[in-house]
Amino acid sequence: MIKSAGAGSLQASAIAGALAGFLAGAVTGGLLADQDAMAGAGLAARGSQSGFALYLIASVLFGSVFGVVVGFERAATAADVSGGLILGLLRFVLLPLTLVPLLARHPVRWSVDELTSAFPELVASLGYGTLTAVGFHVAMRWHVARRPTDRTPVKPAEPRRVVILSGGFGGVGTAQRLEQLCARSADVEITLISSSNYLLFTPMLAEVASSSLRAEHISVPIRASCPRTRFRRADVDSVDAELRTVQVRRDDGTEETLPYDHLVVALGSVPSFGGLPGLEEHAFTLKTLEDANRIRNHALRLLERADVETEAEMRRELLTFVVAGGGFAGTEMIAELFDLLHSVLHYYPGVSQSDARFVLVHSGERILPELDVRLGDYARARLEARGIEFVLGTRLARATARTVRLAGDVEILTRTLVWTAGSRPSPILDRLPFERGAAGGVVADRCLRVDGHDRVWALGDCATVPDPARDGAPCPPTAQHALRQGKLVADNIARAWRGQEPVEFRYRSLGILVALGHRTAVAEIRGIRFSGFAAWFLWRSIYLAKLPGIERKLRVSADWFMDLVFPRDIVVTSSAPTVTQTSLGETPMSLVPTPGETKAENGP
Repeated sequence: MIKSAGAGSLQASAIAGALAGFLAGAVTGGLLADQDAMAGAGLAARGSQSGFALYLIASVLFGSVFGVVVGFERAATAADVSGGLILGLLRFVLLPLTLVPLLARHPVRWSVDELTSAFPELVASLGYGTLTAVGFHVAMRWHVARRPTDRTPVKPAEPRRVVILSGGFGGVGTAQRLEQLCARSADVEITLISSSNYLLFTPMLAEVASSSLRAEHISVPIRASCPRTRFRRADVDSVDAELRTVQVRRDDGTEETLPYDHLVVALGSVPSFGGLPGLEEHAFTLKTLEDANRIRNHALRLLERADVETEAEMRRELLTFVVAGGGFAGTEMIAELFDLLHSVLHYYPGVSQSDARFVLVHSGERILPELDVRLGDYARARLEARGIEFVLGTRLARATARTVRLAGDVEILTRTLVWTAGSRPSPILDRLPFERGAAGGVVADRCLRVDGHDRVWALGDCATVPDPARDGAPCPPTAQHALRQGKLVADNIARAWRGQEPVEFRYRSLGILVALGHRTAVAEIRGIRFSGFAAWFLWRSIYLAKLPGIERKLRVSADWFMDLVFPRDIVVTSSAPTVTQTSLGETPMSLVPTPGETKAENGP
């Protein structure tokens, strides 16, 4: 992931990556000087001086991007090497398989035959990536070792107990940072409480719903992510701020009281339906792995039924998909649903492309309002060109098992409504004795301390934290902010143990990326705008680097690679229908969420 703390500046990472890329390129290029592989990497004719020079330039650029995106942590050698392998794989896909054919005006084919013939280039690219990662790590260790530091080791005089309420980005980030700061302090106890035992990487949920990724590949066990943290899979019942205790309840009903010296509240958010009739009963949400799997299985079941349906109007109703919300999640969801259905239609001879309809409903006048207007317009134009409909400046009024009614009495016959248009802080906050803001979040100051409680900290979607970059307005509920807030909370707890004053939270977003399916995306990184294939490649590269754990990176890389070559899986993985049956034997849009299913991890 892009690392913002302590390890080194982005400039140093870029320089170290460029140097490592140059050396790796020189080694692999020299070894391949008499082979066709360098020509396949394809910047010029084999063996020529200009070709070798361009090969080195490309190696430097890839190395620099690697340094900025992956970043450096002293104890993360294995993670850097895995990032290097991923870099090599992405370089292989981008250059010999994609860019070279385009420059030669040849069709781009990712067939098995093409991959087999390009195997030497794959080996060369993986070798380049590995050498780049090792060289980058060595260079950054040398750079960090030369920097002066004023960090004092954390050595509490007495046992310190930190209890973290959450298993999302902010909570896990806090625990990981505390483990780093207190690696040599045996008298520090860190306990993390969550209702699920995994960290969910929410930016990839839409791809799980579209059968592009396997659900278990974007979830990482908390016990593995935080090996020195005591984990409790339980629900929070109450907090006694005076006695400094947390009451939790496990699945079997057993209660446990946990004392704390510092408490971190990072309970995330859940979907909010704004009191609209029928939405909670009939709309799908996209917050958890269960949500994504439910949408996927539901869409495939509708395809199975539509394949044997003889009435065209009924097929149209079954295969009409409505997504409410034109932000990141809604835009990615409608694009992924479109890709899922159109990539598997050849399995269903009774269904034609004209039977499927995709509608995005948004209350604003344009989609993706957080992005530059030109990028938002580009995203809409690309999706409209595929046949996706947009209903803008309109709100949902109600939903039933077979209809979505919009403001103005416009009605859409559908069995699928995905709601991404609203969220609210976790309802668990109702049981906690802390002041709440207008939006329902726990009120915290700029150092992330809860008002009136100097040993209680709040962050992420469930907190109202003033953002200096937004003139004091609350920080947006994104994973980028939750991760940085979690690290700062850990730093401030360590500072409190040293008797130092806490540091204020300051963070400027690195950028925004939105996938649009069909290997296209839009992105805005530090004011620089990208669109099309370049943005899609950037989206996958950055999010793959940010995905926690080496194993998950490799599994997701394999999923994406298989998705380029083979059609998507159409196996319905649930043993029971995801929906109930109406009195007429027809399928309503979704099932009513069971208790606990609407809980969400912290994330964007």
